[in-house]
Amino acid sequence: QGEGGKLLPGKLKCLTLLHGLSDDETAWTRWSNIEIYAEKYGIAVIMPSVEKSFYTNMVQGDRFADYAGKEILDFTRSMFPLSSKREDNMIAGLSMGGYGAFKLGLSNPDTFFAAASLSGVVDIIDLLPRLEEEKDKDILRDVRLIYGDITKVAGTVNDCYRLIDDRIKQNNMPRLYQWCGTEDFLYENNVGFKNEAIKKKIDLTYEEGPGDHTWPYWDAGIQRVLEWSGWQKID
Repeated sequence: QGEGGKLLPGKLKCLTLLHGLSDDETAWTRWSNIEIYAEKYGIAVIMPSVEKSFYTNMVQGDRFADYAGKEILDFTRSMFPLSSKREDNMIAGLSMGGYGAFKLGLSNPDTFFAAASLSGVVDIIDLLPRLEEEKDKDILRDVRLIYGDITKVAGTVNDCYRLIDDRIKQNNMPRLYQWCGTEDFLYENNVGFKNEAIKKKIDLTYEEGPGDHTWPYWDAGIQRVLEWSGWQKID
């Protein structure tokens, strides 16, 4: 159904929307107006829960990359009238979910035509050594369960830079959208990714502005993502 309960013909476009490290699958519905925006565009929104996995097939744990990038789409399409066309599927997320959106979008270019990151951990190779330096036992346990030896993550399927190189070689790069607030603790992480994307001349729309790592900016950001997508609002 679209806005006002209007029945829509055919299969629905679908946004896979990813949560951050301290959230779960309910965060977007609790802290943003995503339901209102979905009605305006007449789209379905899938919000998987992946715990603190960084949307990764864990070294010791579950295969959350497979789950969020493919399995949940196959399952929901078997239950609801969701389009499987590439141009009808986009993935987006905030913070940890921004990393997940880029990683899963770049890993599944035949599934998603676009991926969007809001305040994302887009450069995981920059972040992981800093987590080690914090000496937080819980964080260290989590990243080692997810990645194993963090010194060996660079150049793997968990490294967005490697995935960009793969897409360039195969000439099937999805469109990317990136936003980060200038007061965000991940701002430098995002600027570094943007600069690398410029060097590689990929299809990246980068935007920044005043803002930190909080929901008012992500609520505004997801509206911008939907505008950027090219999907049309319904009447």
